[in-house]
Amino acid sequence: MDAERPYDLVLFGATGFTGALTAEYLARNVPAGCRWALAGRNRGKLEALRARLATLEPGCADLPLLAADATDPASLREVAAAARVVVSTVGPYLHHGEPLVAACADAGTDYLDLTGEPEFVDRMYLRHHRRAVATGARLVHSCGFDSVPHDLGVLFTLERMREQGLLAEEVPVSVRGFVRVGGRFSGGTLASALTVISRPRAGARAARERRAADPWPSDRRIVATAGPVRRSAEARAWAVPMPTIDPLVVARSAAARPDYGPAFRYGHYAAVRRLPVLLAGGAGLALLALAAQLPPLRRALSGLHKPGAGPSAEQRAASWFTVRFVGEVGPGQRVFTEVSGGDPGYTETAKMLAESALSLAFDDLPATAGQVTPAVAMGTALIDRLSAAGLRFTVLDTPPAHAPGRA
Repeated sequence: MDAERPYDLVLFGATGFTGALTAEYLARNVPAGCRWALAGRNRGKLEALRARLATLEPGCADLPLLAADATDPASLREVAAAARVVVSTVGPYLHHGEPLVAACADAGTDYLDLTGEPEFVDRMYLRHHRRAVATGARLVHSCGFDSVPHDLGVLFTLERMREQGLLAEEVPVSVRGFVRVGGRFSGGTLASALTVISRPRAGARAARERRAADPWPSDRRIVATAGPVRRSAEARAWAVPMPTIDPLVVARSAAARPDYGPAFRYGHYAAVRRLPVLLAGGAGLALLALAAQLPPLRRALSGLHKPGAGPSAEQRAASWFTVRFVGEVGPGQRVFTEVSGGDPGYTETAKMLAESALSLAFDDLPATAGQVTPAVAMGTALIDRLSAAGLRFTVLDTPPAHAPGRA
């Protein structure tokens, strides 16, 4: 432990919907002796959360509370200087996230968040990666459902292929991931999605600048592309390319890890069993993308789910996800794996974020610094943690049929 810093980890944005779930998970699961604190701008809400946590774990009655506001960089610098690891659940990150990233990069403090916003990740790399390398800070974005199951699922698949001798030689490898979810979203998730969709040109510009500053390795080939919608025998469903941050995170992991091979390709899909669901979903996404470009409609959509609100405990208990992977090096040389769990957006996301923070704080990890992905920063240590916490990382004999009655 760093005796000069009073806290092993600080949770910023603890009173938001996902922040509170993360706080509850930490209250139940921090190791003995862990020094942690809650941070946010509203003292009254922090005190109410602490009181609720104390009903779960009496030791939380004296949990420290730190005043910090995303609009007050000085308060964020104080938080970063006091902690070894800072966790942020305050989004949309394009609007609220950069001051804390900057404070952590300057202070040499590890930083984690839940962002699914590619533009934010690219801009943070351009503005703060070099400083973080100099101070030793690890900046790890996308530590929830975006993008831990996909990033670690690919790593898990490649490890299983290596155990079976399929990666014994320097051969090209491809991995395809097929995602299925059943769950609801919160106001914060909707706000982040609308922010991303409403800024296509800004996002493309940030991506170009990132590629120029952080190109793929010249001696290896890395591709993250899914191609057109198609019927997949492997998924036993329609495979719909997902233009999310997840394949970008996987590709960055591949770029940083030579053990992914000399030529690595990843395809990322939603697996949709029924054609009517596919057509309805496509139409809905098209309308959402159109509405996001028009400020009055965007404001109206944002008002449907206010930030801080989310699905009930009963709704979360009925939610689920699976991500099935096919790793292949040649005809007949394939490995099938699956990462699965409960409510993806909140219950499991809180678990992923909290375990990521605990891994950075307490695990014996490879030496890294700067902006890195979960698979690079924490890798198999985080797989072990999440497996122990109830997420399932499984090797499958063959691609199983989808559960009846699910899209």
